[in-house]
Amino acid sequence: MNHIEAVILDWAGTVVDYGSVAPTTIFVEAFKQAYNFDISLAEARVPMGMGKWDHIKTLGQLPSVDQRWQAQFGQSMTDDTVDEIYRTFMPLQKAKVAQHATPIAGALDTIAWLKAQDIKIGSCSGYPREVMEILVPAAAEHGYNPDCWVASDDTVGSRPGPWMALENVQKLGIKDVANCIKFDDSAPGITEGLRAGMWTVGLAVTGNAIGLTESEWRDLSSEEQNALKTKAYTELYQAGAHFVVDSLADAIPVIQHIMANRARQLRP
Repeated sequence: MNHIEAVILDWAGTVVDYGSVAPTTIFVEAFKQAYNFDISLAEARVPMGMGKWDHIKTLGQLPSVDQRWQAQFGQSMTDDTVDEIYRTFMPLQKAKVAQHATPIAGALDTIAWLKAQDIKIGSCSGYPREVMEILVPAAAEHGYNPDCWVASDDTVGSRPGPWMALENVQKLGIKDVANCIKFDDSAPGITEGLRAGMWTVGLAVTGNAIGLTESEWRDLSSEEQNALKTKAYTELYQAGAHFVVDSLADAIPVIQHIMANRARQLRP
């Protein structure tokens, strides 16, 4: 019983879409198209990891966004406003998501190692099902085929609640949530794993915490990279992550450490 049965992987910024670029840029575009309202990429990243409707609502509640929204429209955003931005967001996201389905370097190697250990591969995302139905087959063409995937609207709620992670537990037939590791690049995704009773590992460089494409990251000086890494590691540890690594490619030693913890009957 005391062994790792499954990992639950996030999608954008964890396995595919280095820098979690696809959703962020679409939020900016959706606000602009729906209401001619400008948000920054930095603002768009703040709620990253949540379901997309909740993400838009949370964005509207950010003090900086709410202040500008009230100045432009005379009141705060309503749920009807969120609905309209979400309706604008969805076709834009569906059109773009397949362009970011290539696995991040080294991710498939770690997944192959996991499968060789008879560890199941679960997954969940802040994307709703109609977006995942485009992303999943696109990623499969690049060799990524998890044993299970759950979308943000498949369960009673999405992140930071535990429901998507626990739906993976059900679908995969996991005997003990302490035998699962949740990997994510965002604070809500880490909270999701913690609330589900799982070990959690944050991914600092490839995802939302830094938010740069691979080429943008490589163009930075080592001093700039170290400063951003320090900030990202701090953010993910403050979210409650048990461990933080640069990317899924670097995760095997941490997985082995957690496996040793379970062999000693330790729990998250």
